[in-house]
Amino acid sequence: MVADLQAYLRNLERFGIKLGLDPMRALCAALGHPEREFRSVVIAGTNGKGSVAAMTEAALRAAGHRTGRYTSPHLVRLEERTTIAGEPIASDELYSAIQTVRTVVDQLCRERRLETSPTFFEVTTAAAFVAFSRARVDVAVLEVGLGGRFDATNVTTPLGVAITSIDLDHEAQLGRTLREIAREKAGIIGPGSVAVVGDARREVQELLADSCRRAGARYVDATQGVVLGVRCTSDATVVSLDTPVRHYGEIRLALQGRHQARNAMTTVRLLEGLTDEGLEVGADAIATGLRDAVWRGRLQWISLPAGRLLLDAAHNPAAAQAVAEYLAETHPSPIPLVLAAMRDKDADGILDALLPRASLVVCTELTSERALPASVLADRVRARAPKTSVVIEPEPSTAVQRALAHGDIACATGSIFLAGELLRAMTVSTDMTSTAISPHAG
Repeated sequence: MVADLQAYLRNLERFGIKLGLDPMRALCAALGHPEREFRSVVIAGTNGKGSVAAMTEAALRAAGHRTGRYTSPHLVRLEERTTIAGEPIASDELYSAIQTVRTVVDQLCRERRLETSPTFFEVTTAAAFVAFSRARVDVAVLEVGLGGRFDATNVTTPLGVAITSIDLDHEAQLGRTLREIAREKAGIIGPGSVAVVGDARREVQELLADSCRRAGARYVDATQGVVLGVRCTSDATVVSLDTPVRHYGEIRLALQGRHQARNAMTTVRLLEGLTDEGLEVGADAIATGLRDAVWRGRLQWISLPAGRLLLDAAHNPAAAQAVAEYLAETHPSPIPLVLAAMRDKDADGILDALLPRASLVVCTELTSERALPASVLADRVRARAPKTSVVIEPEPSTAVQRALAHGDIACATGSIFLAGELLRAMTVSTDMTSTAISPHAG
């Protein structure tokens, strides 16, 4: 059954991205509305939403809640997208839920209640709802896949939402200005919810505050009344945090980088807001969530025989800038970089952020039709940094070895696909039945 369902999911990838909620609403109704069986918290944003989702779920679990978490994309295994009580869902439970969704999809298509098949993301989102209902989770943290207004997660009625940052990404679907993209993100704000906004820029704040007023939601500027201190080294990121609610003192974050301090602040303000809405999360649980969250492929240090590799899934200029700032603060001298990028991303913007931190660039390739060829990426590097040494190594793992031959540390970044391929290659025992689905599908 698993192989058949994997083929089914692969076939759904051809439908790509389709914005609109009608198919998802029809699917949830036919499934008996599993999304109504638990309380939900929805996280949107251009960057940082996965980190906030991870910290939020860890804190809710520390507070004694039975949690679910749904994120995308996965890096290595499809099961990563759906966690229950902090652990990736068991394969048999995941594929049982997918089979349930597939059966309902087939019925809806036969009855012409669906004009076309749902997308990969819609099916996996519905399967997560089914799995959460079956597992009797108390609260599920849902990361928006794309935008917000028309995202498949937006069929829920969240108790609280967080919008982390707004930057240019997915412009073809979301718009080409910050206001247009912010308007799409604001679509997750519903009546009666608490909406916490981590982006401090005035134009974003004003638009989202107005969206809250119109939706009848409680607006919270995550920065207002907050005193945030950050100490960042190559070994730890430590924050000190005072909010209008309480003093937290110093907390060593599980996730590295100065930018994670803002994500932690957004998380704390969201959890405080959820407590006001009746979902109790105490100070100790909040601190535990910040200390214990797991979110792979984000400024993740990996020890290898040849040296240490910093792995990050940055795939847009803002995320690449966060990587560059972390390297500048913790390793002032340039280091070897392993880079890959996708055709539909702003590769030049990514390079402009990262190249000042590079002593050498090893350009590599990814197993995706969307991938930018290593030779093309290398030409772009040479054009933008003619004095920087550039080599081409098509195989990502070998590219890492070549980078580490020039220093005891290196950084691999530029694409979620690259992070996934390297983590998969570094995994000693991989469940091959769980890696047949494209990491970026959906």
